[in-house]
Amino acid sequence: MNRRVVLDTNCILQSISRKGRYYRVWRAFLDGEYDLCITTDILEEYEEIIGRYTSPLVGRMLVEAILRASNTLRVDAHFRFGLIVSDPDDNKFVDCAIVANAECIVTNDLHFNELNSISFPRVVVKSIDEFLAELQASANPS
Repeated sequence: MNRRVVLDTNCILQSISRKGRYYRVWRAFLDGEYDLCITTDILEEYEEIIGRYTSPLVGRMLVEAILRASNTLRVDAHFRFGLIVSDPDDNKFVDCAIVANAECIVTNDLHFNELNSISFPRVVVKSIDEFLAELQASANPS
C-alpha cells in the first residue's frame, strides 16, 4: 500500500511546473509513488487557485489528471474537526488527512503549525522541502 498524503494547494502550485524545483513532488504522484488524498472542497480549491495563477484550462486539466489517477483517494469528510483556528479554510486539508488516515499534510502554510500542539487526532505536517527530500531518498536508497 502506498503512503497517503494530502497536498496543500500551495504545494500543488509549486510542483506542477516541469522547470520548477518541486516538480519531483508532482511527478512522484503521476508515477504512483504515493496516494493523493482529496475531497471535493480540495479539488475545487486546486482548480480555482491553479486557474488563477496559470489559466482556467490548466486548473481544470490538473483536476482531471488527479481524478483519473489510480492513486487518488477521494474521501468524504463529513465531520469538521475545526483544529486550525487562525485560518479555518485550511481545515479542509486537516479533515481530509484525518478521514483518509494520511501519513501527513504537505504544506508551507504556517497556519498548520497549530497542529503541532494537538495530540489527538494527531496530524503530521511536513514542508514541501521535507517531502521532496523523502521522495529523493526513496528513489536513491543507499
